[in-house]
Amino acid sequence: DAAVRMARAGCRAICVLGVDFMSENVRAILDEAGFGDVVVYRMAEEEIGCTLAEAAEAPAYAGYLARAAACGEPSLHVVYINTSLGTKARADAAVPTITCTSSNVVATVLQAAAQVPGLHVWFGPDTNMGKNLASLLATLAAGPDEDVRALHPAHDAASVRDLLPRFHFFDDGVCSVHELFGGEVARRVAEGYQDAFLTAHLEVPGEMFELAARAQRERDMGEGGSTQNILDFVRVKTREAADAGRGGTLRFVLGTEMGMVTPLVAAVREDLAQVPVGAGELDVDIVFPVSSEAATPVERVAPPGGGGSAVLEEAGVAVLPGVQRGEGCSLDGGCANCPYMKMNSLAALVGLLQRVTRDTPRSGEGLTGYEARRHTELVGGKRLVPSPSCACATSSATRCYPSGS
Repeated sequence: DAAVRMARAGCRAICVLGVDFMSENVRAILDEAGFGDVVVYRMAEEEIGCTLAEAAEAPAYAGYLARAAACGEPSLHVVYINTSLGTKARADAAVPTITCTSSNVVATVLQAAAQVPGLHVWFGPDTNMGKNLASLLATLAAGPDEDVRALHPAHDAASVRDLLPRFHFFDDGVCSVHELFGGEVARRVAEGYQDAFLTAHLEVPGEMFELAARAQRERDMGEGGSTQNILDFVRVKTREAADAGRGGTLRFVLGTEMGMVTPLVAAVREDLAQVPVGAGELDVDIVFPVSSEAATPVERVAPPGGGGSAVLEEAGVAVLPGVQRGEGCSLDGGCANCPYMKMNSLAALVGLLQRVTRDTPRSGEGLTGYEARRHTELVGGKRLVPSPSCACATSSATRCYPSGS
């Protein structure tokens, strides 16, 4: 949608800093909106893949969808957005399919179950997210009704209990980065950070997700959900402490991939800058738990004028190393950093821009390999076309799903 706005403003070439399923969606949406002449570039000639998206391309996922189609009961396939356009199209040809994000997956599942009596929901391909969703539904099914209605007004504990046996998830799809947040890491977090705020993305293994859920239930110091849920949680807790004039240090364990550190630190710095003069000195530590080498420790320095607790020069925000040296590190991807996303470097972007000018977006030799894939094949007699939800529909929308989904 942003690419369409750029094209309408006169852009003749658009660079996508992401993995290939992202650039191919930009390509398709631009084509559908009538901007087929706008070039879409990737950051490398080689494949910029995704282990989760690749899991949905495997024969096992086709078998999973076949079981959904043969269920004999109303079925809906809820596919995580981190999959290719081809996966979404082939899935929709097999069984009715709707795309979700981590932010709206719970609302999507509950809305669908409320609208279609007896509906079977088939979620995929992220196995960890599927397990965590099943765990969340089981918790809601135990009540109270107020907690359920806070998520969806058409449901109560009884209706969620009825849905539970009809919620299915694929059992062989993982993001290689999020898979690192389990086992020994979760145990060490439980032992070493009992007084910290614990967060966990829906994509991490159940051990880490349960730690955050337990911290939420028992001491209101946990959050399990989407990237936005985690960001909002950290900001709310930081603002509460600042408004109360409490000093000291807030410590948050970040249970998701390293890419979230930058926006999180920027947001917390913004919040800390609003702390009234004379309020208690407040520091915020963001602990990245996968490895002691996962983040570079920052040097704490005394505030200007001396006195008070040690803080960063810009604001009291520190990114701290994690609980176990070397845990989760790989030669290809570093410590909980996606090796494919790391291909979208500033150097790669600058190198591409040096070969692309405003007047001749196809200037330079050998740029064909950098162009996003354009789908021309038919699936189930239809072209591969993304279907935005109602909330973000543009002129490229081919279908609009019910409000709330």
